[in-house]
Amino acid sequence: MAEQIVMTLTSKTANSTAFVIERRRQVVEEIANGSEKDVHVAGGDHKGIVINKLLNDNGDGNGEPAHLSLQFKVFLVNAQSGKHVQEQRMLNFWFTDSLAVESQPSVAQEFFRELVSPQEFPRDYIGFITKILKLLQHKYSGIDHVEVELKQIEEPVEFPVRPPSADEATLEDNRVHELTVEKILELIESAYPNPLTIHNLINDHGWDRDAVAEKLSELQKKGLVRAMDNGAFTRVVHQDTKIQVVKQMPTMANSKQPTIAIITAQYCEKLAVDAMIENKETFVRYTTVGSEKEEKNSSSNSNNPTAKDPRVTRQIRFGESNIYTLGDIGAHRIVCTKLPTVGHTREAMTAAGNTTTRLLGTFQKVDYVFLVGVGGGVPHYTDYKRHVRLGDVVISYPAGPNNKFVYTYCESAEMRDDGNYHFETKEYRPTNLGLQDIAANFKKQMKTSDDESPPWHRFLSDGIKNLGSQFEHNFEAPPAESDKLYMNIGDRDVIEVTHPSAPKGDIAYARSDGFPQIHLAPVASGRRIARDDQLRQKFASRFGILAFDAEMDAVVDSILGNCRESFAVVRGIADYKDGSRGKEWQPHAALAAASVVKAMICAMDPPSPVKK
Repeated sequence: MAEQIVMTLTSKTANSTAFVIERRRQVVEEIANGSEKDVHVAGGDHKGIVINKLLNDNGDGNGEPAHLSLQFKVFLVNAQSGKHVQEQRMLNFWFTDSLAVESQPSVAQEFFRELVSPQEFPRDYIGFITKILKLLQHKYSGIDHVEVELKQIEEPVEFPVRPPSADEATLEDNRVHELTVEKILELIESAYPNPLTIHNLINDHGWDRDAVAEKLSELQKKGLVRAMDNGAFTRVVHQDTKIQVVKQMPTMANSKQPTIAIITAQYCEKLAVDAMIENKETFVRYTTVGSEKEEKNSSSNSNNPTAKDPRVTRQIRFGESNIYTLGDIGAHRIVCTKLPTVGHTREAMTAAGNTTTRLLGTFQKVDYVFLVGVGGGVPHYTDYKRHVRLGDVVISYPAGPNNKFVYTYCESAEMRDDGNYHFETKEYRPTNLGLQDIAANFKKQMKTSDDESPPWHRFLSDGIKNLGSQFEHNFEAPPAESDKLYMNIGDRDVIEVTHPSAPKGDIAYARSDGFPQIHLAPVASGRRIARDDQLRQKFASRFGILAFDAEMDAVVDSILGNCRESFAVVRGIADYKDGSRGKEWQPHAALAAASVVKAMICAMDPPSPVKK
């Protein structure tokens, strides 16, 4: 007997509608006590679809709770009145017995993604309902029936803001940014430990010289930046009381040599890691690139940002400066560095690779390397256990026994004529997975421990207290309501998707307010996939990715090229892109990642006694 897809209205009020779309193994001609006017049996392209026109308020018919639910919001515009209405839409899923329970979330998510795909997003009710009917009829045989609830809610105060795409962010370098004190500080922090000259700022951004000098003067008065030789400025680091400017690193006793290196890329990441280190001392080495004559001529104006002497350097850039903070975490000696400005240019990443090579050449006792900082999470719209939220931490880990890589760089991506996606990737895996084993033990302990808080909770709380004086960066967790989950549906339109709910009574995956969940999965990067939401989702699904970061492949290349066998990439989630867009969440996400890394280091075996 032919299968039919039957839609039945179950509820109707002034501002809400609910209906069920289900599979039936019987031919529907008429419904009981009705007539052909009460049921529509479709033909032609829609053959096999049946619409019951009478209301049946028995719900899903068997009283069984939904296996999975998904909720999202859309903004509707009345074509006649132009009035805007916000509507909440809920999809409740029931699955067939043949579909394994562990497969249900991924099937529901793929169904939802296809339903709202940008290429053919249904713009009206008829299109929306028709698409659900056709998807259920032709593709998703594992779904038994779907209940759809549509409910208008109060007229919105403001429309959702579409998150900027990586493609738009890439174009920012070609636009003139508004000159503000905050922007100047952001640029100086990003370049740190490389100082920036006034000429760097006006030449790179097209700003007025006097206006830049005025902003720099404000930052100096606030004690946030200081002037240097050669007309340059750098960040004042309040937390470090022991900063030594050196031409080369002093010789260290074997017992003081670090065995663990931590690499950060953003200023707030460096602050976060430093807050985890005890007995700190910091060394900075400045190196300039430019002519000797220009350096001498410009030095006389180093303390006057408003000087207009044409001799001020035109070529000097501090392209090879390094910062090393040494200290202790648990029983281990640590060195932490910050890469200079990173970005989606190969020049920037090559410089990052060179900095890493110099780090590992300077500290040759380093055996373990952590890349610590912010990243962009890969949300799962239906599976709470795999859903990555802002503030969570992803630790690089193999996706499965057949995929041993922990970090991958996507060099190119394309959709072929047959509709399939092809990705060119460069994959990285450590020879020694000891750090990944520690992370796996953490995850196992979280599932079995009911009462005891994991150690990174305490480290995170202590870090927030210790960094409270860093008033220009707020390391507290932003309000939970700021964690908005959006999905692009083409052009500049978005829908807001509700975060999946926690399974009832599942202690292993319960979240503690203000503290991160940790996830184990590969981390990825690549300009091509970062610019396209659909490509990124396809890539993440195929390779099991749970976080993306700014391109760090040159850094990982250097780690492996320098024969370091053990490394881990640890990303606190600041947005749902690549970590570079979510300014509000970056400090807290960086501190969450640093806290987890401290817990990992404390769980490592103590170093072997040093031979004298």
